[in-house]
Amino acid sequence: MSDEWYTPLHIFEALGLEFDLDPCCPITGSVVPAKQTYSLPFDGLTAPWFGLVWMNPPYSKPGPWVEKWLEHGNGVALVPMSKSRWFHKLWNAETAVINLEPNLKFMRPDGPDKQIFLGFILAAVGEIGYQALYRSNLGKVR
Repeated sequence: MSDEWYTPLHIFEALGLEFDLDPCCPITGSVVPAKQTYSLPFDGLTAPWFGLVWMNPPYSKPGPWVEKWLEHGNGVALVPMSKSRWFHKLWNAETAVINLEPNLKFMRPDGPDKQIFLGFILAAVGEIGYQALYRSNLGKVR
C-alpha cells in the first residue's frame, strides 16, 4: 500500500484555512493550501515546523509525526483511527476531534478517488484549528 493518499479537497474548503506548513507533502505535489511544504528527500519530521501546520502523515508510520504535531501545538491533522499508543495520546491530548464520515474518499496521483478501509478523524490543536473545526460542518466536534 502506498502512502500517497491526498486529502479530499472538500475538507480544505470546509476548514477555510491557509496553512503555513505541510511537513508531509507527497513527492508528486500538493493540493494543500499551504505556503510551504516539505517532501522527500527532505525530512519533514526532523525539519523545523512553524505557524499553522497541516498534517496528513504517512499512514505506514504516523506515530512520530503525531508526536511532533502535538508538541508543535498549532494545526490540523487528518489521521486514521487506530488502537495504537500514538492514537491514544492524541485522543487524550488537548485536541478538538471530528470523526469523519465512513465513506471518505482520498485522491490518488495515479487514478480515481478511492476509499481506504480505515476510519478517520480530523484533529486540531490551538485556537485557530479549534475554530476551523467548529465552523467546518464536517461533523460533531469532541
